[in-house]
Amino acid sequence: MRRSPRATSLALVSSIALLLMACAPGTSTTPSTSASASQSTAASESASASEAAACTPETMQTKTPGTLTVGTDNPAFPPYFAEPEEGEDVPEPWSDGVGNPYNGRGFESAMAYALAEELGFTEDQVQWIQVPFNNSIAPGPKDFDVYLAQVSFTEERTQAVDLSEGYFFSNQALVTTADSPLADATSLADVAAAKLGAAGNTTSLTYITDKIQPSQEPRVYDDNTGAKLGLEAGQVQGVVFDAATAYYIVNVEMANGVLVGQLPSDPGEQEHFSFVLDKDSPLTDCVDQALLTMGENGELDSIAAEWLSDIVDLPFIGE
Repeated sequence: MRRSPRATSLALVSSIALLLMACAPGTSTTPSTSASASQSTAASESASASEAAACTPETMQTKTPGTLTVGTDNPAFPPYFAEPEEGEDVPEPWSDGVGNPYNGRGFESAMAYALAEELGFTEDQVQWIQVPFNNSIAPGPKDFDVYLAQVSFTEERTQAVDLSEGYFFSNQALVTTADSPLADATSLADVAAAKLGAAGNTTSLTYITDKIQPSQEPRVYDDNTGAKLGLEAGQVQGVVFDAATAYYIVNVEMANGVLVGQLPSDPGEQEHFSFVLDKDSPLTDCVDQALLTMGENGELDSIAAEWLSDIVDLPFIGE
């Protein structure tokens, strides 16, 4: 797992501390120094125990005591959420949708339950609520404790909400139709000459304007469904989505869709998905620590490998 800048900083601080300890003279330790080290170790252990105690279902300040309320958008699309199996009970408001967040299948459903478990919640202590994507990142108090719906981290969004450490690192991808010249695009220059579209208020639209810099003004849609329909109607020649969404749209929703490839990111600038929380939420540190632990023990990679293996191996469009 690639870590976010905050995770990298934590790792760097730990490395420096270990290096200083390794370089300390081993034969000149006085009794007072030894006592100081023991006190420091005891204080560190006490702080760690205190942090762990603060991150339990009994002590965390969740919206409903003893319950982790998770928000996501509706419809809840695969591969992030899985379609219900025959006879599976699907609670409202997802009963008429595509995916069922409660079943624990699909990348983000599995991720939410894994986070809940790391924080000490059982499956029956997780409650899902419907929240439109744009509402999740708008200023103001939220009805959820955490929210996930492929929300990419941006500094701008952190002005209104807290965004957690990354739980998945992704690239943007280009979708077109089989009869479009863009189907054979091999460079960003090829892409820049086309009429492009994306959903508004997304990092996909930002990528078009900032990285591709097309010769024509991109068309902005209300959501990903609108962008896909615009492509099928010939309003645009290509649409940019995050890679996992692009894969699903081409393979499930479009009859003649083509996933041209992933779009390149600058080194260190690959975007990541974050959980959304209230601005200055008392839960943010607990969620961050849980995700760092899940990254270190391989759980984040394991969940991605199970549900997103086809997306990770998509080819790149060259610069």
